[in-house]
Amino acid sequence: MAIELHDLLAPALLRGFAAMATFLDKARDWADTQGIAHAALLDARLIADMAPLTAQVQRASDTAKGGFVRIGGIDNVAMADDEASFADLQSRIARTVAFIESVPRAAIDGKEAAPVVLTTPGGDIPFTAICYAQGFVLPNFYFHVTTAYAILRMQGVPLGKLDYLGAR
Repeated sequence: MAIELHDLLAPALLRGFAAMATFLDKARDWADTQGIAHAALLDARLIADMAPLTAQVQRASDTAKGGFVRIGGIDNVAMADDEASFADLQSRIARTVAFIESVPRAAIDGKEAAPVVLTTPGGDIPFTAICYAQGFVLPNFYFHVTTAYAILRMQGVPLGKLDYLGAR
């Protein structure tokens, strides 16, 4: 039995957002107990030319939404990228999860061979839907979730591998 696109994307993305929401809560609580300003974590970067924690959550959100939008040909839910607190990031995650959960399976299932074009500043990148899901959406999503986790670890937040993997 072949796996459907919805089954490939939705569970992985939802689990990643659940883990991210949990480690963001742990980071906020840790900052509070340590007397560290939330902005010190929210604005933290792995290195100067990388985006901060807030942008990592935003890009994970955009990537997840974009997967369903491009494959399903459905309308996107615009989000302003103006999150400036842990509560804002949690709201962004919740709105993204609600969007994913609202997409009917029929919007993307059976479209593995459908053309998908990712428009970037460097030019258009053509994919089939299955190649886009496997070769861009999931790797890019996990890149940003991993980077968010790594930023928090680098700042001293006591997170472990199971925090990243999420509940089973």
